[in-house]
Amino acid sequence: MTWLKRHWFALMGAVLLLAGAVHFIAAAHGRMRHETLIIASKVSGEHRFEVEIADTPATEEMGLMFREYMAPDHGMLFELNQNAVAHFWMKNTLISLDLLFISADGVIKTIHAHAVPKSLAIISSEVPVQAVLEINGGLAKELGIAEGDRVIHPYFKDTKP
Repeated sequence: MTWLKRHWFALMGAVLLLAGAVHFIAAAHGRMRHETLIIASKVSGEHRFEVEIADTPATEEMGLMFREYMAPDHGMLFELNQNAVAHFWMKNTLISLDLLFISADGVIKTIHAHAVPKSLAIISSEVPVQAVLEINGGLAKELGIAEGDRVIHPYFKDTKP
């Protein structure tokens, strides 16, 4: 009996499990709203992003996991619905990201640049925030986006799209 015949059921089970995981990931990403968000930089002007909105436990948990690429003008906005210190990690995230931690009034409070793909290290906002914007790693510096800049999106108080 060949190795393939002996392990046929295990292989088929693994294939079905993988197919189910891929379907779950695609479905979770497909359910996210897409909206326009603007970052008004004091140094470099306005930067427009097409963002996916993570606003449910399932979409927040999935985040940008398993993505191999994200367009430079795209990102993901995590609407946390509470003002608290936020904690993120890069588990199963394959691309480097900049995490922009944003207060309820849309002001960028802290930036964690170049988060390491697949890292389990905790990334903290260090201060209470209402949302987190993830963009490609290094893009904040490249575009001149800094702490104190304003994010314009309907989620934030006193900002207009």
